[in-house]
Amino acid sequence: MTRLQTAFDAIDKANSADPHQDPQGRPEALLYGQRMTAEQEALYPDASEPLRIACRGQHVERWQLPRDAYPMDRPGYLAWRTEQGRRHAARVGGIMRDAGYGEDEVAAAEKMLTKQGIKRDPEVQALEDVACFTFIRWYMGPFAEGRDPDELQRIVDKTARKMSAEARARALQEFAIPEPFAAAFRA
Repeated sequence: MTRLQTAFDAIDKANSADPHQDPQGRPEALLYGQRMTAEQEALYPDASEPLRIACRGQHVERWQLPRDAYPMDRPGYLAWRTEQGRRHAARVGGIMRDAGYGEDEVAAAEKMLTKQGIKRDPEVQALEDVACFTFIRWYMGPFAEGRDPDELQRIVDKTARKMSAEARARALQEFAIPEPFAAAFRA
């Protein structure tokens, strides 16, 4: 078995313990990791192994730190998200070390998972593009149901701003994004 497969298997095993299940009874974190890998393979088929692992492990064991453990306001959300990134990086780093990866490779994945260098580091940006594509393809529809149109526009605008210009252009090609939301991807 390759180091990459060993790391994927360890992430999948960890995420299989997610108590939150989708309607078909699959652990949500496991499904999310697999969806991230599928998007990464489509968007960045030549990705480095640290990027592949960061995509698979972006939300590893996310349920262990629930959102409501922090204040339900913007500062609370940002603190929760920062701590999640730190936890995911530490957990994935340990998995990578156990699989035989060196410290440079571990550090690269940890940098991606803590979002250090978005818009400046191509691999950190690639992880963000993959996460945005995963959100758009799998989670945007259910997320949008019943939301105020202005609130939804703000979320679409924020999602598009996180993406690279290439990913925004590709999103317009791959998804039937209605106006006025599509305008955010052309900006």
